[in-house]
Amino acid sequence: MAHKFVIEQNKAGEYVAKFKYNSETMFWTEGYSSKAGAKNAIESIIKNGPAAPVDET
Repeated sequence: MAHKFVIEQNKAGEYVAKFKYNSETMFWTEGYSSKAGAKNAIESIIKNGPAAPVDET
């Protein structure tokens, strides 16, 4: 699979959810104190992302 979500710890010890495509990080979330917080962020992106409008400014 060429795309996936990855949960990593940053230098501050927080958990960050990243979306990667062909090993390139496309975007990432804010840092969360727990892995569960990062997983919730991924679930929210999957649930709400497809309906998000595109702003072409």
